[in-house]
Formats: sequence, structure tokens, C-alpha cells
Amino acid sequence: MSTPETSRFVRLRVELVLEVDDSGAVTKAALQRIAADTAMPADERAHAEGAVTEDTAEALAYLVDPFDLVSDVPGIELAQASWSSEQIDYDPDSPDWDLDEDDAAEDDEENGLG
Repeated sequence: MSTPETSRFVRLRVELVLEVDDSGAVTKAALQRIAADTAMPADERAHAEGAVTEDTAEALAYLVDPFDLVSDVPGIELAQASWSSEQIDYDPDSPDWDLDEDDAAEDDEENGLG
């Protein structure tokens, strides 16, 4: 009888809801980050500048880097990351915003209950 090997890979899901008090500051910071990226081709830079200027959520996506979240954690290497941002309607008192809701639904599916 053999013991199943445990995967070395772990999926870490993080969901954040942020309140933007100063969209101009977010946009400015994103534009500064884009300007500092000397490896970015000019056409991509123009597209990125337009996107962050028009949409605060896009600006925020340029400022948040998953690597920054785990770069100082010993014993790991980031294998893959993806993230997105979008403007949402948010009511912290609504039961629709239960952060564990998605996890419970996935657990039910894995256990054949969903």
C-alpha cells in the first residue's frame, strides 16, 4: 500500500474590498509606477496610462502585486499569480458579503453536496 504524495503547491485565495478615498492619489501612484517601468514598450505604456487614468480599479490593479504579499515568506517561490480589480457596490452589513460563502460552496461541491 502506498501513501499518496502531498502536492507541494498551495492555492492561496485572497479577496479584499478597499474603500478609495482619493482616486486621484491612486491614479497618480499608478502613473508613477508605469513611468518607472523602463522595460515597458511605448505602445503598452500608452495603453496602461489610458486605462489607469480612466478607471480607478485599473489603477489599483497596477499598484497591487501578489509577489509583494509573499516575497518575504521563507521556503516558498511564487509559481503563478493572477489578480483583477473592479468597482463594486458594497454594503458591509449585507449577508451577501459573507467572506466565507465562496469557500463553503466549494467545500460542498468537493464533498458531493452541491
